[in-house]
Amino acid sequence: MFRVGALLFLFAFGSQALVDRGKVVALNNVNYYVGGTPVSRLDISRTDSFQAAVIPDSDIFPLTVINLGTSTFAGTQFRTHVANFSSSDDVFQPEFLRTIYLQNERNVTSSVDLASCSPLLKQSGNHLLMTAKSITSRLGGVVQTTLTECLPHGPYFVSAKTGDIFKAYRLYHDENLAFIQGTVDDGANGFMSLPAVTEDVIARSIAVPSRLYYTVTDDQPLAGLRFGLKDIYHVKGLRTSAGSRSYFYTYGPQNTTAPSVQQLLDQGAVLVGKMGTVQFANAGSPTADWVDLHCPFNPRGDGYQDPSGSSTGPGAGIASYDWLDFSVGSDTGGSMRGPAGSQGVYGNRPSTGAISMDHVVPLSNALDTAGAFARDADIYARVVQHWYTNTNADYRDYPKRLEWVPQGSGYFSPSSLSSEASTAIENFLHGLESFLGTNRTIVNVTQQWAETRPSNTTADINELFNTTYAVLTTVDQWNLVGKPLFADYAAAHDGRTPFINPNPLARWQWGQETNSNSSYGAALHNMTMFRDWWQTSGFGAPDNTTCSESIFAYIWDIGVPSYRNRYFISTNSPPLGFDYWAIAGYAGAGEVIVPVGESPYNSTISGKTEYLPVSVALQAARGCDHMLAGLVRDLQASGVLKAVNTGSRLWS
Repeated sequence: MFRVGALLFLFAFGSQALVDRGKVVALNNVNYYVGGTPVSRLDISRTDSFQAAVIPDSDIFPLTVINLGTSTFAGTQFRTHVANFSSSDDVFQPEFLRTIYLQNERNVTSSVDLASCSPLLKQSGNHLLMTAKSITSRLGGVVQTTLTECLPHGPYFVSAKTGDIFKAYRLYHDENLAFIQGTVDDGANGFMSLPAVTEDVIARSIAVPSRLYYTVTDDQPLAGLRFGLKDIYHVKGLRTSAGSRSYFYTYGPQNTTAPSVQQLLDQGAVLVGKMGTVQFANAGSPTADWVDLHCPFNPRGDGYQDPSGSSTGPGAGIASYDWLDFSVGSDTGGSMRGPAGSQGVYGNRPSTGAISMDHVVPLSNALDTAGAFARDADIYARVVQHWYTNTNADYRDYPKRLEWVPQGSGYFSPSSLSSEASTAIENFLHGLESFLGTNRTIVNVTQQWAETRPSNTTADINELFNTTYAVLTTVDQWNLVGKPLFADYAAAHDGRTPFINPNPLARWQWGQETNSNSSYGAALHNMTMFRDWWQTSGFGAPDNTTCSESIFAYIWDIGVPSYRNRYFISTNSPPLGFDYWAIAGYAGAGEVIVPVGESPYNSTISGKTEYLPVSVALQAARGCDHMLAGLVRDLQASGVLKAVNTGSRLWS
């Protein structure tokens, strides 16, 4: 069954009055986007035979390209290719076998045993078999023709009018509203917003290309991995929202792609969309602060839990969709780690400076970092170890010291842990101790500071760092984002002020009221002082063999419900005080959240027993992100950690 959707046109005045932006088609009730930039062209000048494959009432037909790789292509090889395509790719389906083009990657003479292929050709409903001219057949009925560009094997769509060949993009619904917009390559080293929408309740369509197009190489180690991107990163050809309608419409499509994103693209990763963020990467609750845009849905438990922020869309998306391999967010004071814990996925805050933050909407230049989410530790480690080029990749072993903040420290008290959460954490710690060949050492950061702090500083760590994070983030963002936005918006709208969500507006106002050169300088001084102390007298010392002298670990999430339909008292300041989430930022150290279990609760939404993730934070010395990623990967390989599923439960 094949259905053609409405044509998608872009109207413009000038040299191009009407531009065809593609079509939405349904193949066996699966929606596809057909359009964008042609990747090759089929020579249709010498034969009309392909017309038999054209879909009625359309000008396109589906095509499967198969690279032979052997001198003889028979039924056995044909079945193997089709089976591999079906098992490894969510875009391919048998309807693409309606027309087939065989080419030889080695550009040598090959032959096709058509007799042995005929049963499968007939079974698949094939209308036309085409081959490159270097391929011969022992029987007739095969059309020889050429492509202007050799293509990777996989599914495509072809224009019957021009012979232009287009990649096949499968359209998925974004039911959990994780995305701001879908994206497709514009063929000019940039992207365009996906001009295709299929009907659903306020959900967008996201287009994903066939996995069969991509091959991992030394130059492209991330080839074919699909990723979504927090909408604070600029991408050439796309607008950036930063969670703000005013920002989105004030500034046009970007002319430059952020270097951090370009590095992923150069390594073969495939960008499929921009994803939701708490406005300007600040914190925010669904009922109080998501005014301009709707808050993405956390798929875990009853589906109505706070997904956390500010990398909300990337966290919710990776926990929701099997067709997404990883996602990219940012972390200043927990914006990666919060969603990783709430969604029960792998997610990190890297060492400060591990990757460029140029052409990214800033929260604080002193604290901003770029992180990755994944459901599988192998994919997470693969991305981290190829992406972070400004960190130490030289480690020969894992640390033999495990420094553990016990239950009762930080956010949680022993009584707040369910038995299931307590067991999950303890089982993980036993596995980690066994893997490292060590026993945990109980540590207390507050006491360590009081006993070993630099001279001429207060023993009360909470008092000293009470406003450090608040000053760095509010002053930086007001000066770098807020003030220019107010000026640019006023210039474009007759002096009007832009709407700003409650939380960032309160933070910016606080920053303006408390800002002075001395307060900002003192905050930078405090951060630098803490960083030096953490590496010498704290728990973040480097090591020549293991990169980090120890692993510093603490509880991140204990699996208690935080319903998104709760009302909150409005905030009037940024976060104040000192707690464990701030350490990695002040120390400039890498930290990763790992899922270790689930905790049950009686849902007031579903009326059933549901489960929420339990997670632990692992931190290493600054610059040891490669080692930390390798540790997480090997912990999964040894069974201490596990890859997680999409949906309401992590593992079932």
